[in-house]
Amino acid sequence: MTEPGITRRVAEFISGSGEAAWPEETLELGRRHLLDTIASIVVCGDRPSANLARRFALDQSATEQGGAPILGSHERASLVDAVFASAMTAHGAEINDFCPSAFVQPGPSIASAVLCVADMDHARGSRVLRALICGYELACRLPKALGIDRGRFLGYSSHGYGPVFGTAAAVASLRSFSELQVNHMLSYCAQQVSGSMQWLLDAEHIEKSFVFAGMPARNGMHAALLAGAGMTGVVDCLDIKGGWFSSRQFSAEQTDYDPAYLVDDLGVRFEMPLVAYKRFPVGGPTQPVVQAMLELVPNVGGREVASVEIEMPGSVGAFANAEMPALNLPYLCSIILIDGRLDFEMADSMSRKQTDKSVGALMQKVSVKHDPKQEAVPRKESARVTIRFVDGSMETTFVEHVRGYPPNPMSREDVEDKARELITPVLGQARTDTLVDMVWHIEDLANAGELAVAMARR
Repeated sequence: MTEPGITRRVAEFISGSGEAAWPEETLELGRRHLLDTIASIVVCGDRPSANLARRFALDQSATEQGGAPILGSHERASLVDAVFASAMTAHGAEINDFCPSAFVQPGPSIASAVLCVADMDHARGSRVLRALICGYELACRLPKALGIDRGRFLGYSSHGYGPVFGTAAAVASLRSFSELQVNHMLSYCAQQVSGSMQWLLDAEHIEKSFVFAGMPARNGMHAALLAGAGMTGVVDCLDIKGGWFSSRQFSAEQTDYDPAYLVDDLGVRFEMPLVAYKRFPVGGPTQPVVQAMLELVPNVGGREVASVEIEMPGSVGAFANAEMPALNLPYLCSIILIDGRLDFEMADSMSRKQTDKSVGALMQKVSVKHDPKQEAVPRKESARVTIRFVDGSMETTFVEHVRGYPPNPMSREDVEDKARELITPVLGQARTDTLVDMVWHIEDLANAGELAVAMARR
């Protein structure tokens, strides 16, 4: 008997995920990442991407009854529009989770989809949790199967296409799609793959929110709705000759194309332990630099800074010259030197980056260099930071693993502390207590849609 191909094995996994007996440690990671994403939705509710996306959704399909909630608010719209606006809110700043080895940020799109669908369908919490984990599995595996380096060479942003499959898989799991429905759905996911690396040029965190969250949430949700409505697609699209997944653009010689990764130990070995948390409100690759600066700044004293030298792996130019403040290392280092700390508002302040003369002067003293010795497979983010002073003295430190990265993960207490720090100023202590408790006990919820009400800020 012929072994099922990749598509059918993926379809079997998704279709059977709703009642799967997965390890408690995997379920626990699902709870933590759900709480982390909810915290991002709550605190980012007034960010520009959230306000614009919510207004857009309401203009398209506002409804007082029916539809789905725009998470973080009491407003409702059609399911696709609500999921889109919710995901744009979740990625309103550099707070949500990310998978360093896959270059995706799965939480905003996947959590938004499962929570919106849960509200509409009155879905049980245990199903929502498993749907979330199922979605993360696809979102994090697919870019590595296609080839991270190859995708980047072709101009694709894995942040844009990985969560398309992840969102669709999560919805299919929650709505108990058959294996055949999932098979068709995957074909519609393939047709909606998109996302350009030009998001690196975005200065306002609007297009970036769209590429990382809103677009894949919308496209993945739409793919699931098409298959759920009975629309058929190309069967076994991840296997057949002439299909997107086997395209020559990915499978050309000397690439990191690895289609088997999509199904290797699927349902046995999980991607969840490879997903990181942002300990600081900045982009993933900049996290170790921020930690290093925060460790060094207490030692500066009254010494005048001559230079700050950063050595790190990866595409250093993107973070040496980023338009977005929360990705711009010279800016981040400068405000830490001046203020001795870093918070959410500081990291995201375009006005300070553009107009604060003391910040601008320090930025000229910061250099960012690529260090090939810090490159590793699988990818890990690290940094060496050296502050040199006018008097000839220096301070230096090396950060190998930021707290929250897979080699140095956050504990349940760490995740809760971060969530409370973000949520409490918005919802208040009592509502925060209730919301956190609901997430930790999500499997006890007969209707996980209650989470949408619990997290609404307006």
